Amino acid sequence: MTFIRPIPRAITRPFSVLIVAGWVASMAALLDRAYLRASANLATDLARYGSDAQWQGVYYRGEKIGFTVRQTLVRDRGYELQEEGRLRMSLLGATTWTRVRTVAQVDEEFRLQRFEFSLDPGTGATEIRGDIRDGLLRLTVVTAGGTRTDQLELAEAPVLATSIGRRLASAGLQPGAVHRWMVFDPSTLRNAPLVVRVGERGLVRTGTARSRLPAFRVEMEFAGLRVTSWITDTGEVVREESPLGLVTVREPPELARALAVTPRAHADLLADTAVVPRGRERISEARDVRRVRLALSGADLSGLEIDGLTPTATGAVVDLRDPRFLGAGPADPAAASYLAAERFVESDDPAIREEAERAVANVVGDRARAERLVRHVHDLLEKRPTVSLPSAREVLRTRTGDCNEHTVLYVALARAIGIPARTAVGLAFTRGAFYYHAWPEVYLDEGGGRGRWLPVDPTFNQFPADAMHLRLARGGLEQQAAILPLIGRLQIAILDVELDPNVKQVIVGQQPDAAAPPVIALPQPSSARCWDNGPPAVREDRRR
Repeated sequence: MTFIRPIPRAITRPFSVLIVAGWVASMAALLDRAYLRASANLATDLARYGSDAQWQGVYYRGEKIGFTVRQTLVRDRGYELQEEGRLRMSLLGATTWTRVRTVAQVDEEFRLQRFEFSLDPGTGATEIRGDIRDGLLRLTVVTAGGTRTDQLELAEAPVLATSIGRRLASAGLQPGAVHRWMVFDPSTLRNAPLVVRVGERGLVRTGTARSRLPAFRVEMEFAGLRVTSWITDTGEVVREESPLGLVTVREPPELARALAVTPRAHADLLADTAVVPRGRERISEARDVRRVRLALSGADLSGLEIDGLTPTATGAVVDLRDPRFLGAGPADPAAASYLAAERFVESDDPAIREEAERAVANVVGDRARAERLVRHVHDLLEKRPTVSLPSAREVLRTRTGDCNEHTVLYVALARAIGIPARTAVGLAFTRGAFYYHAWPEVYLDEGGGRGRWLPVDPTFNQFPADAMHLRLARGGLEQQAAILPLIGRLQIAILDVELDPNVKQVIVGQQPDAAAPPVIALPQPSSARCWDNGPPAVREDRRR
């Protein structure tokens, strides 16, 4: 089951949501369909970019995964910003091709006025159009399934990340200068502060072996993520680097576009972001865990929504328990607020309501209906890696996706039949590692002023979800961005494990019993399931 600035923000937000919630498993690749479509339209799509356009190659840990191109056109009382990107990503052996496009009108000070944003993972584009007037953003979201409108209040006029270089150049790049601007991200509809610090001017390498350009080193911080950029006097971003291993670098057009005919990438984004826990105790099957204590370190955990968290000198300790053995607590008076439709959770859509009623036909009781929805969504969706802005209505149409899609559809279906539900994001344990994942939480009213939020997992086909689901945040893409700074930094140690009494615990270094040890059936990857038994094992060098 989202977003970083090595690529322009309009590109990186959906790209990072993929890393955070790649949340996919072994499944059929989208390569043939998406690649052929992208290749056929490539020349036509990119013909609009003139000789002044800026081309960049996109690299992940030294391997090329895409390119972007952008240009700025002078218009009456401002500018038009155009940007296009092609990204190819490998997720547990499956390859996806994604197209992202942004067109925006800004005033002479690069404040955003209107925009069109499009993201197509190969299953159909999601388009978001916005118009800002008098502090009000009017939105139109268009998918193959229909059109929806909305509006947001903006406390401050924003800029787009793609215009930061030009805005710095117009203000004059002065070493030591610090700027603070509100930046709008079209893919998450988020308006958040960006802090920019201008460093010294020097020579930086670009996309050809002998090419170096004079540029200012610029440090940018957005949503807890720090990225280093090199920007010329004219505002061109010639290189950007992210702690996540993402790099964009200026290249000649023919070199940047070479991605369209290169072989598939081998760097696996999801496996590379997995967290392999330390500790003597090993867990072969998450469902066997009754209780586990984890030590979390290496990253700032403030602002996250982690239950059972106890701060320590080096981080925190969290106590996770199997939801099957937890009782109800005081009723949540805010539960009813999780019945309303949202921008991408279209629980009021007639098709969503019809699907929900059909799924729970002849099932009595909220708990039984909530469980039936888990089985229904798991069986309904084909498991594929999807770089998308997950919309329940669109997921119901395509019947394809990873855990983001499973979760948003489940939440919409539950709300449509009157069961409060919300999205949780965090880490799930499978095959020796914690992977970034998303799953629903559903509210069950137990009566007598008692109730509980129960984690469930339609991707894993679990009701309830196992104890090894570590929630970090709740909510949509905007709230999920809070976990991005953890990627590549968070460390986990298993302190203590309590297993099902019928399961023999394995401890590293423990002497074997005299009798032959029991055979533990390890889960095997399936080409047709999304983490049913877990993704391919993390590379052994990540354990060292």
